[in-house]
Amino acid sequence: MRQELTQNQLQEIAAAFDLPGEFSSGYPFGSGHINDTYRLDYLQGSNRRCYVLQRINTAIFRHPGQLMENILRVTGHQRRKLEAAGVTDLERRVLNFEPARGGGYTTTAPDGGCWRLCQLVERTHTCDVIESVDQAFLTAAAFAGFQAGLVDLPGGRLHEIIPNFHNTTSRFADFMQAVAENRAGRAAAVAAEIEFALARRDLAPVLVNLMQQGRIPERITHNDTKLNNILLDDASGEALCVIDLDTVMPGSALYDFGDMVRSSSCTAAEDEADLARVRIDLEMFAALLRGYLSVGRNFLNPVEIDHLVLSGKLITFEQGIRFLGDYINGDTYYKIQYPEHNLVRARNQFTLVASIEEHEAEMTVLVREIVDTA
Repeated sequence: MRQELTQNQLQEIAAAFDLPGEFSSGYPFGSGHINDTYRLDYLQGSNRRCYVLQRINTAIFRHPGQLMENILRVTGHQRRKLEAAGVTDLERRVLNFEPARGGGYTTTAPDGGCWRLCQLVERTHTCDVIESVDQAFLTAAAFAGFQAGLVDLPGGRLHEIIPNFHNTTSRFADFMQAVAENRAGRAAAVAAEIEFALARRDLAPVLVNLMQQGRIPERITHNDTKLNNILLDDASGEALCVIDLDTVMPGSALYDFGDMVRSSSCTAAEDEADLARVRIDLEMFAALLRGYLSVGRNFLNPVEIDHLVLSGKLITFEQGIRFLGDYINGDTYYKIQYPEHNLVRARNQFTLVASIEEHEAEMTVLVREIVDTA
C-alpha cells in the first residue's frame, strides 16, 4: 500500500499543471481500487476551486498516453453533442482534464509516478450501494446513454487499454493459471471456492463466442459500470456525469449491463463479509432493466436483449474469479484493507452468482415483460 503524500508533495505535482489561484490543501479522495486519488483545493481570492489529482497505476494501465487519448476523444465528443443539444452546465456533465505545462495531459512526478488532473464536479456525490429503485433506473439509463452517445464517435477504433479486459474465456484461463501456480500457497485453503468456479467453467465463453460469431456487435463501452462511477446531483439525485473512464474501450454492451447487475442489484456491497446479506434484489434488477432499456432498446439487437440476464451472472462470476485469483496470487492487483479482503470479495461474488441462478427464470420473465410493453 502506497504511503499518503504530503501537502508539499501534492503541491509540487500540481504545479506541473497551469492552475489559477493558490494551493490551499490536498487529501485522499474517493474509494477506487486501482489509482491513487487526491482532492486539491485552490483559492482564487475569496473563491475556492477544486480539482482531482490522480496517479495512474501504470502497472495496470501500461500506456497512459493511449489511455488519455481515449478519454479525451470520448469527453470531447460528449461535450460537442451536449453543446449541440443546448446543454449549458457542461462542467457538471462531462469531465474536464487540465493540460500539463510541458504538453499533453499527464506529468511525471519525482518518484516516477504518472499523474493527471481534472476539475472536480461540484455539488455531486457517489454511492457505493444502491439506495432506491429510482436511483437504479436513473443510473442504468445514464450508462445506456453513455453507450448510445458514443455509437457515432468519429476517428476509428479506440485503443484497447487492457487487452481481453472482459474476455471471460481469457479471465478463466488466468484464474486456472493462478490456481496451478499457487504463488502465495493459499490454494488448498480455498478449495471450496475453486470448486465453485470449476463447476461453472462452461459459463465463461458464452458471450465471447457470440461476439466472435458476429451475433453480438462490438461497441464502445465503459467496462466498469458500478454505481459509484456515476456522479449524482446533491440536490436532486439526478445522474449527471459518468466518471472513471480509464477502461472505456471496445467491448460489449452486455458487459456493461452485467456489471450494473453485479454492483447495483445486490443487497450488499461487494466486500460484505456476512454472506447472509448478499442476494439479488429483483426489484432493483427490474429498475435497472427499465432504465437501461429506456435508452438501450434503441440500439441493442435481439441477441443482446436475450442475454441480459446471463450477462449479470457472467460478469459477477468473472469478478469473483478475479478476486479469488488475486487472493491466490498474493494480492498483487486489487488494493486490500486487510489480509483476506480479496477472499471475502470472492465469496461475496460467488454468493451473488448462486442467488442469480436461483432467480434466473424470474429475471428472464422480467426482461420479456419490459421489452414487450415498450
